[in-house]
Amino acid sequence: MKGANYLTSPKQFALVYDGGNTWVNRLLVMKAVSNGLELSRYGFSVSKRVGNAVTRNRVKRLLREIIRRMPLEPGWDIVFIARSPAAAADYSTMEQSARGLLSRAGLCRES
Repeated sequence: MKGANYLTSPKQFALVYDGGNTWVNRLLVMKAVSNGLELSRYGFSVSKRVGNAVTRNRVKRLLREIIRRMPLEPGWDIVFIARSPAAAADYSTMEQSARGLLSRAGLCRES
């Protein structure tokens, strides 16, 4: 499951960064581009500006769980870039932020 749903190589991330549309809010930046596949893949970018390794890993774990529970439209490569305030955000705040970006982009399937 993990390999199919994640962006794994720098080349895949570069395609999203270069050709994707961008949506922004206070906690996250989201870039997305159509991939022509039957599934949506996603990746996370959390820089050292967000905090130390423990904090960065916590942010990534929160984002992975949020995306795992959210029904996404198939056929997209999505990259979430955490901003500095994400370090202090709790699960519900991060979920609202991610859901807001996905719905603005039209990528969140209503369940």
